[in-house]
Amino acid sequence: MSSKAKVVDVLIIGGGPAGLTVASTIVRQLQTGILFDAGAYRNARTEHMHGVPGFDHADPETFRMKAKGDVLRRYDTIEFKKAYVEEVKKLDNGNFQVTDGWLNVYEGRKVVLATGVRDIMPQIEGYEYAWGRGIFHCLFCHGYESKGGESAGLFAFDMFGGTSTVPRVGNMVLQLSKNLRIYTNGKGDIASESEASSWRPDFKSRVTIEKRPIRSIRMVAWGQSEVLVTLEDGTQFKESYITHHPPIELNGPWVEQLGLETGPEGEIKVNPPFNETSLPGVFAAGDAASQMRMVPNAIYGGSVAGSGLVAQLQAENAQAI
Repeated sequence: MSSKAKVVDVLIIGGGPAGLTVASTIVRQLQTGILFDAGAYRNARTEHMHGVPGFDHADPETFRMKAKGDVLRRYDTIEFKKAYVEEVKKLDNGNFQVTDGWLNVYEGRKVVLATGVRDIMPQIEGYEYAWGRGIFHCLFCHGYESKGGESAGLFAFDMFGGTSTVPRVGNMVLQLSKNLRIYTNGKGDIASESEASSWRPDFKSRVTIEKRPIRSIRMVAWGQSEVLVTLEDGTQFKESYITHHPPIELNGPWVEQLGLETGPEGEIKVNPPFNETSLPGVFAAGDAASQMRMVPNAIYGGSVAGSGLVAQLQAENAQAI
């Protein structure tokens, strides 16, 4: 185990858009910090990102490298560590201690969890391979490139299984596709509720509800989003893409280690306006701290957390004079 380095202002766990934004915010006020990046990103399979001005249709890796490069090129108060954080804990002196996978120990006055979430793939043959290629959880991030198809599918279970969610997502699909096929994977209640609602005048002509269980999913061709859905009885449907949101869970053990409160979808509970958690001195941003899991929102969360960190650190400094 290495000896402890000097105490820095902020220990940032997570190298995605939220963590990078925290780093690029606090450096503007000469605050010191270390950003730990384990190199695991929810959108790693995606080749294109959208909704971020100046980076439309760019590779997410391009965005991450540009953001990191900007900080390293202009500022000297942030270090970047390619490491997985094994443990984070609060010390008796009020600071926080981080231990990485090589048992290196770091100490900081504040902590930011920008640690993201992971998607829990359903046990359907071929689903995991099609995830991010022909199965999309967000139709702002994906779907436009597959517009105009004869039919697209909506898997109306897991996080897209709510009675209010099906019409909202279904309308988005129908904006991009001629027809919509709703797969309930054997969930009869969702099927009957969707049929009863008939939420738009052209429902009967453009929407089909498929109640049978799904056996498998297969990509039709490399580099395209078309998928072949096979049902338990062997019936097959070709869709230009599928939209579905599987269950998610927070990455890592850090919420439990710090005893943080969580929200209704398992997200870290944060307090406005600066995204401080239930434990003073610990902030959170990005997918781990929001129900709106998109890059622009992660950037926003990182920005407000960074602002709150600076305000808190400088207020403490002023009191110590």
